[in-house]
Amino acid sequence: MEVLFYVKNLNYGMRKKHKRCSWCEGSTLYEKYHDEEWGVRIIDDVKLFEFLTLETFQAGLSWITVLRKREHFKVAFDQFDYEKVALFGDKEIKALMKNENIIRNKQKIKAAVNNAQCFIKIRKKHRTFSQYIWDFVGGKPLQNSFKTLDQIPSKTTLSSTISNDLKRNGFKFVGPTVIYAYMQATGMVNDHLVGCFRYQELTQKIRKGDHPPSRQ
Repeated sequence: MEVLFYVKNLNYGMRKKHKRCSWCEGSTLYEKYHDEEWGVRIIDDVKLFEFLTLETFQAGLSWITVLRKREHFKVAFDQFDYEKVALFGDKEIKALMKNENIIRNKQKIKAAVNNAQCFIKIRKKHRTFSQYIWDFVGGKPLQNSFKTLDQIPSKTTLSSTISNDLKRNGFKFVGPTVIYAYMQATGMVNDHLVGCFRYQELTQKIRKGDHPPSRQ
């Protein structure tokens, strides 16, 4: 166990020498998230619900603010078990409003509960939420090739299309900007800058079709 811990930290220490997207630099937490999670394809429904929830809370705030509270969110929202969150009532919502470790925005909290209920309905229609959301990109990550941060859009025609469809299905706090951030975070689009070491790593996976099938 100690050896595994050492190797993982050694690998991360080596990665710190790589050139990465500048938006994450200066924060160990941010850099670790960038290096290990951002842009990696997610097909697990629990993880997809986690990021959907976190992105809705991030609306109007910085992602690092949410990231710092992520573990507290996990505890507060039952490890992002959408089946459990969907059953949250006034008692749970009031408790969340008193939780100083999360973002205490009543509209967003109620939206998270509502979205869990809608998430379940989507699963009933499409077998998994993963199947539903990945169909928008044909089941394969979109590959961009931006060189500077100012080239990366905050929303796209596709994120607007997904946003509108989610809204038609009852979801809240899922505007096109929130959804594009969601697409970036869950690997639906590779928006690492071409000079970033993660760009090449993820590009190779996309080209090889190194993606397991969607699952429940």
